[in-house]
Amino acid sequence: MIYLDHNAATPLDARVAAAMAPYLGGMYGNPSSLHRLGRMARSAIDSARGQVAELVDCLPEQVVFTSGGTEANALALHNAGERAFISAIEHPSVTENAMARAGVLHTLPVDAQGVLDFDVLPRAGINAGDFVSVMLANNETGAIQDIARLAEVTSARGAVLHTDAVQAAGKIPLSFRALGVQLMTLSSHKIYGPKGAGALISDWPSLRALQRGGDQERCLRAGTENVAAIVGFGCAAELARNELAARAKHLMALRLRLEAQLRLLPGLRIFAEETPRLPNTVQFGVGGFRGDMLLMQFDREGVAVSSGSACSAESREISPVLSAMRTPPELAQAAIRVSLGKDSAPEEVDRFVAVLRRLLGMAPA
Repeated sequence: MIYLDHNAATPLDARVAAAMAPYLGGMYGNPSSLHRLGRMARSAIDSARGQVAELVDCLPEQVVFTSGGTEANALALHNAGERAFISAIEHPSVTENAMARAGVLHTLPVDAQGVLDFDVLPRAGINAGDFVSVMLANNETGAIQDIARLAEVTSARGAVLHTDAVQAAGKIPLSFRALGVQLMTLSSHKIYGPKGAGALISDWPSLRALQRGGDQERCLRAGTENVAAIVGFGCAAELARNELAARAKHLMALRLRLEAQLRLLPGLRIFAEETPRLPNTVQFGVGGFRGDMLLMQFDREGVAVSSGSACSAESREISPVLSAMRTPPELAQAAIRVSLGKDSAPEEVDRFVAVLRRLLGMAPA
């Protein structure tokens, strides 16, 4: 199987699995217990907290471990006040939690490249006490937002800013401190760590717990911690920080190789092509074809790709992200997303394009 769906989930790094192994066996203590096994588990969590903090340039005490990015986003949105603002291209875990809360919800538009429209922003009416959530990098198109610039606006107006950085972490340099946000979401299984671990980075003293029943995570996330997953998250974060430059260089080379071949195909359009994007992400459409049908044909050919967010993969509707970008429906319904990984190879890119050409009825290159 050629796996080109790393924005949905990355394979567990063997080094991460090795770090987790002791905590899936003999080191089974509850980190809230005072005996030796409990203290060993607590120490492991503290070490992982420091590793995650170093990846995103924040203080260890600002890291609140959760079960993943979705819970971290839910915790953030749980704290939104009467008025909340989200971008039109947010992940469902932001959009749906924003819609479920009481209060007024405003949507901030994006341009045709999927980038926040700063010309419209002054008229959005963001005021003191409002809550704003805009993702750092889009999971479908890979488009990167200027969150630092947005933070200047929200700070000047006295609003709270949250950014979902799940897709950005481990792919581009990331500094919680420099961005100027109050809240940031991370997820382990996007950086070659285990599923079931994530974090909300918080520099907001008003943050309130979403679930109660214990004093774990400074009383912000009750429940016995998943020690093995947190250890794996920490190890994955350290590897991502140490290998960031090499991974980004490798991914960008593969992305450019892929895009060069895609541009030779008539009728194909790369989405968000004219704006900075993640080095691993290419989403495109070819008029006259159904993306879901192509996905099934790719699967039969042993190639794993997606159309967009894995969290809405069963929906047959056009992606809200592409709709917000005013993408023509005939292209939006044909969307295919390729998300490369640190172990992806040039031969896999070439194989993907060869299969695509055949599925589209085009002659081999």
